[in-house]
Amino acid sequence: QVQLVESGGGLVQAGGSLRLSCAASGRTYSTYAMGWFRQAPGKEREFVSAIVWSSSTTFYADSVRGRFSISRDIAKNTVFLQMNSLKPEDTAVYYCAATNRIGLATSVSKFNSWGQGTQVTVSS
Repeated sequence: QVQLVESGGGLVQAGGSLRLSCAASGRTYSTYAMGWFRQAPGKEREFVSAIVWSSSTTFYADSVRGRFSISRDIAKNTVFLQMNSLKPEDTAVYYCAATNRIGLATSVSKFNSWGQGTQVTVSS
């Protein structure tokens, strides 16, 4: 099992930036990919971005491509999500996730470890 702790959420004006961090502990040696998902009130949890741990191959949802950037620090077992040009529709609880399952890492069902979530609020 992998434990995940997110940080970096908050309130920001539209057009601003935030950087989320997610520190992993536990059985991190088996991690294939880590990612970020978000869930707005009344909506389903949706994929935002993911990174394959060994190759640093990245994936992005169309809604954030070009504005968000995912990266990782292998030595610290930490993944980051740099969010620029934020929009009010980016407002959601952002969840960090990890998976040891090999393959395309863009669906909720693919990931088997989850953090508690961090609130991101973008005001207009």
